[in-house]
Amino acid sequence: MNRNLVLVAAITVGLSTSAAMAQTPAPAQAAPAPATQNHPKPAPPQAVPAKIALIAFEQAVFATNEGQRAVQDVQKRYEPKKAQIDSLGKEVDSLKKQLQAAPATLSDAERATRLKNIDTKEKELNREAEDANNAYQADLQDAYGKVARKVSAAVQNYVSQNGYTLLLDVSNQQNSNVMWASQNPNIDITQAVVDAYNTSSGVAAPVPSAPSAGTPAPHPHTAAPAATRPATK
Repeated sequence: MNRNLVLVAAITVGLSTSAAMAQTPAPAQAAPAPATQNHPKPAPPQAVPAKIALIAFEQAVFATNEGQRAVQDVQKRYEPKKAQIDSLGKEVDSLKKQLQAAPATLSDAERATRLKNIDTKEKELNREAEDANNAYQADLQDAYGKVARKVSAAVQNYVSQNGYTLLLDVSNQQNSNVMWASQNPNIDITQAVVDAYNTSSGVAAPVPSAPSAGTPAPHPHTAAPAATRPATK
């Protein structure tokens, strides 16, 4: 009997404790601390006035005294090959004229032989001309890259000293993202960079050489290696 009373008493106490815990309100969550002087709100971004410039970088490289000398050196190296191609071209022209002036009595076999000879010479001429042009362009690109790396450093120095915030390269109009630009001469810094580079490099202007017919010339839109293009600041 005493044992049952103890069990009932224990159950009664447990129920009372559970009810008391259920009636106890949950602790309120801490409210966010208001902004203080130690944690001020961030200031809105300020607009920076833009100073934009344009440059025809590839043309600038070839316009420098050093760039002009580099082109002349490449052209001189290919003068013997050019003379060889010119001679072969004259031979082909001579063979064609001889065939045209041949008498009507020329046999079909002889005419076929001459035509085959002309065709062989023409293929040789085209092959030699194409190989020479490819080699010339490769050497010109190599010479361009060497000068372009130096001019690139001069460009970065120029825009930094003159406070430009954006520099756009308009060398190749076909691939350029610039659709229109003011004709204000203060925007185009190409000549200014060329003059500054000529002064700093100390390379004198080359003696102008009379271009001979058929001499390869630098392509006006020779692509500059990515590593040599000027970086904007």
